[in-house]
Amino acid sequence: MDEIMLGRLESTKARYYELQEEMASPQVLADPALARRYGQELAEWAEIVQQYDRYRLAVQEWETARELARDDDPETREWALAEVERLKAECQQLEQRLAHLLAPSDPNDQKNVVVEIRAGAGGEEAALFAAELYRMYVRYAERQGWRTEMLSSNPTDIGGFKEVIFLVEGRGAYSRLKFESGVHRVQRVPITEAGGRIHTSTVTVAVLPEAEETDVIINPDDLRIDTMRASGAGGQHVNKTESAVRITHLPTNIVVYCQDEKSQLKNREKAMRVLRARLKDLYESEAHSKVQAERRSQVGTGDRSERIRTYNFPQGRVTDHRVGLTLHRIEAIMDGDLDEVINALIAHAEEQRLKEA
Repeated sequence: MDEIMLGRLESTKARYYELQEEMASPQVLADPALARRYGQELAEWAEIVQQYDRYRLAVQEWETARELARDDDPETREWALAEVERLKAECQQLEQRLAHLLAPSDPNDQKNVVVEIRAGAGGEEAALFAAELYRMYVRYAERQGWRTEMLSSNPTDIGGFKEVIFLVEGRGAYSRLKFESGVHRVQRVPITEAGGRIHTSTVTVAVLPEAEETDVIINPDDLRIDTMRASGAGGQHVNKTESAVRITHLPTNIVVYCQDEKSQLKNREKAMRVLRARLKDLYESEAHSKVQAERRSQVGTGDRSERIRTYNFPQGRVTDHRVGLTLHRIEAIMDGDLDEVINALIAHAEEQRLKEA
């Protein structure tokens, strides 16, 4: 374990015992609000201190076993060598657990998410892959026991999506899906390619934490709401009623368009959910000095050279370029089996946050 992590663990343990003493003081006992705050802080540190004590004990036992492994007695040496391996694995597991507990948590982690998928470079092939990514995330949500709801879509004539926006509801949805934001690159022979040549296309994905009405206050005077007839595939109501809704947030020029529902009211409600999520994302980015121009910092420009992940169908592999992970089971991944990729990204993010802290 590195010195930075050890230092944080020692300071956390010292604070934990300091809080225990303060909780027994007359001043804290006389102040219910302070006692509640201290109690919550104690509960937050309790598992870290417990796991750290287990880690220190395991390290001591490991060092003892290593000394015994040099014993002259063959039976003692054999037993000690087995203990060295067992305790080494235990120390590594405890270190990983402590890194997870120390990593600062994202306040949005337990929120539902709004996922926006857009076809980038590649025309019809990009739109088809956008539809496949949408199905991949829906299947992943089903595996997690989450619920999905279509908010807006712009389908193509051959089954693709120029754009699709949907909601994922479930505990921890943002904590696992937030790493999907970025440019996804696909390499394969498109169904529209007569010559059998491999093409490279891109799709951009944005994952935004859903914003409650209390999270983002929107002044009605800042909105321009237009209604119109829906266009494209969508049923009998298309082009017959003015059910489609376009909302423009004038201060930021963010535009949201929804037409999937037959009801103008429902389309307006869905458009407002998307708008709140985009505004929350924008405001939080500004608060952290990461102002995004048309959200390019998250989804990129869609150019072929930008990518977080490549899906190579001829080779049957998926490569996540942020952690250098390559898996040769593209069919399972496209069917929503994303846990191995997402777990690797979470572990990498926690390691980086710990170093920054």
